[in-house]
Amino acid sequence: VQLQASGGGLVQTGGSLRLSCATSGGTFSGGIMGWLRQTPGDEREFVAAIRWSGGIATYYADSVKGRFTISSDNAKNMVYLQMNSLKPEDTAVYYCAAAQTYWLGFAYYEPRLYDYWGQGTLVTVSS
Repeated sequence: VQLQASGGGLVQTGGSLRLSCATSGGTFSGGIMGWLRQTPGDEREFVAAIRWSGGIATYYADSVKGRFTISSDNAKNMVYLQMNSLKPEDTAVYYCAAAQTYWLGFAYYEPRLYDYWGQGTLVTVSS
């Protein structure tokens, strides 16, 4: 299973970016996929996640609610993160991650529960 993240770049405060995550070699329809981010010296933190089992559900960190939207195109095996109203504190390396099994009570905000990770894409928001 491979995850390939792309779409990062340099943007001014208030701008937008859309990150993409291409998946191959496996399916996560019974699991969950997420975006997490990391800045130097810090641990990876949860940003957003999406799951499909039992109906589509999305989850967001409080810091990005109302600004970021996670979505998927299952026909293309893609997951996206639309980021609007970007702030300097959103600057980080963004990783897409996936777990093949979701269960009730899955702690989607815990990086350690994700089985697969993409290589990361850098987002820099200038002030």
